[in-house]
Amino acid sequence: MKDFFALSEVADMLSISKETLRRWDKSGKLESVRHPINNYRVYRSSDLKQFGQIGFMFEDEKPEAASVPTGAYTVVELFAGAGGLALGMERSGLRCVLLNELNRDACATLRKNRPNWNVVEGDVATMDFRELRGKVDVLTGGFPCQAFSYAGKKLGFEDARGTMFYEFARAVKEIQPLICVGENVRGLLSHDGGRTIQGMVSILDELGYDVLPPRLHKVIFHRVPQKRERLLVVGLRKDAALQFEWPKPHKEFYTLRDALKKGKLFSVDVPVSPGQAYPRRKREIMTMVPPGGYWRELPLEIQKEYMKGSFHLSGGKTGIARRISWDEPCLTLTCAPAQKQTERCHPEETRPFTVREYARIQTFPDDWVFQGSMTSQYKQIGNAVPVNFAEEIGKALVKTLNEHYEKIQASPKPVRRKNP
Repeated sequence: MKDFFALSEVADMLSISKETLRRWDKSGKLESVRHPINNYRVYRSSDLKQFGQIGFMFEDEKPEAASVPTGAYTVVELFAGAGGLALGMERSGLRCVLLNELNRDACATLRKNRPNWNVVEGDVATMDFRELRGKVDVLTGGFPCQAFSYAGKKLGFEDARGTMFYEFARAVKEIQPLICVGENVRGLLSHDGGRTIQGMVSILDELGYDVLPPRLHKVIFHRVPQKRERLLVVGLRKDAALQFEWPKPHKEFYTLRDALKKGKLFSVDVPVSPGQAYPRRKREIMTMVPPGGYWRELPLEIQKEYMKGSFHLSGGKTGIARRISWDEPCLTLTCAPAQKQTERCHPEETRPFTVREYARIQTFPDDWVFQGSMTSQYKQIGNAVPVNFAEEIGKALVKTLNEHYEKIQASPKPVRRKNP
């Protein structure tokens, strides 16, 4: 364990801005010190232990060996997109028996990279899953976040009709997998005042599943060089008496340099590929922003020109006109890299990240080929679950399934009595 952490590292670990850390330093809430060798401002690990959400960083536990499947475990995925979650599941040892996706280009991407996968293109609402009942261990899906209609105090399965979660829940009801995993964005926790997530839990409970408290995961702690957060909702079939442990976070996290250069994550530098470009005036403005900087680094008049009415609004808006530094994880990728107010500029060249750079930041392998227009490819990658994070989820699922089937095999078989 390191004795000192840089300001940018602590900001990433706690999901707060550098400005907030500087305010804490002045108020005494979390004081920085001078590094004994390079004299940089840093934070002592002993002072960071007060923050429970990163307590694992200071534990001396030995890493557990990854669980290897002891059986042929199967998974069905809905809303599969470009395959980030499915590829991670495959790497962990789960076998995809069906993937459903509505978007034509995303389906083409899945078929291009995995011709053996059973990709069903079309509206999930038209699908019948009953033939898979009892044949699938895990059902996954990153359903869109939609509000429900409420008929009473406790939301029921039928009240979710017309939403994509209803289709996910219907698949759970028809397939009856041992485990169901819903994946979504942080905003689901507060959507409709928290009633949406409460309704989802209520529905899965009605369908016979014990739902673990939904948990928000920072993917920087799961071998992903990106400040992205994903919400997981895990349901365990009540009659199976399953035990599930969340993927344990890693103490080391990776930076943009690890994503794009040869090193710990990839064996070669990122391949050259096409990418979008900034309009002329935006490029002129972004040229003025240093690595790790954002719109506040611009001259005052340029700030006002670029931000327009937003200039006078409160909040740091640190993602606007942002040039990523080599030595930090990338900000969460969006579906459009040149979109105003969500810029993710290359650290040295004044341009958005290319398609392959985007894919690297999401930990897709270089041989995973995306289909469709460049705009479509960016959208597919931006919407994906990071592959390395998905693999960590898959390994946790495999561990649960191993324990479940070992328990079944170890249980005494009933003795048949002979008729007198």
